Amino acid sequence: MDTKVVTIEDRIPKLKQKRKQKANRRLIIYIICFFFMVLGVIYSQSPLSKVSSISIVGNYSVAKDDLIKLSGLSTRTSFWNLDKEKIISNLSQHDEIEEVNVIRKLPNHVVIDVKELKRVAYVKDGEGKLYPILENGKTLRAINNNGQAPATDAPLLVGWEHDGDIAGLARELRKLPESIANSISEIHHAPKEVDRLHVTLYMNNGYEVSVTVRGFAEKMLAYPTVVNELDPSLKGVIHLDVVPFFEKYKSKEEKGEVTSETEG
Repeated sequence: MDTKVVTIEDRIPKLKQKRKQKANRRLIIYIICFFFMVLGVIYSQSPLSKVSSISIVGNYSVAKDDLIKLSGLSTRTSFWNLDKEKIISNLSQHDEIEEVNVIRKLPNHVVIDVKELKRVAYVKDGEGKLYPILENGKTLRAINNNGQAPATDAPLLVGWEHDGDIAGLARELRKLPESIANSISEIHHAPKEVDRLHVTLYMNNGYEVSVTVRGFAEKMLAYPTVVNELDPSLKGVIHLDVVPFFEKYKSKEEKGEVTSETEG
């Protein structure tokens, strides 16, 4: 049986070739690493490594510029080293901000998504200043709005003196469907001897609603059904305290009859 013998002289060229290939691969890896290091240094020194633009989404009542200032972000902030937790903490200090989410978008854009606490009502003081009431019952500082609440924004509270009562009403208002909440123009505190939390609502469609704050949101769910069953030409008071019923306004003639009978 013949056996092929490979001498060391025959193997040397192959060994040299393998070593050369390994050396070449190692050199390529070194060059690539060096290239990326150079790119990293150039990138870190260029404007691309900084935040170039900031978007605020989800805000309605709070101004964009106020939120950006509160966040602490600027065009000097490193895009990759920005502290999301710190930004969230900063923005959460605002009375009207409930949730914050910070999103980085390449190449160097930052999106701040916020969820605001809803303004469910306004209170006017003796000087005509308006104070927003949040859904959690907190009363904010007066807003600069010339004494007028924004149209369809939230109802105006009239005759309310106790913050605790306002907070309770606010918690009920936040439970209302938006369609019903937007139909309320004013909420007057109209306490009765048997119900200190009784209120009269003035609706945008011309009706009045008599109801109590206790279970307010649940009772108000009957309002659209009652209105749909009424003759649109009739206006009056919708009572929702116990069993819903409608009481139309008395005409001038009816008022005159009552007066005459009383005088007689």
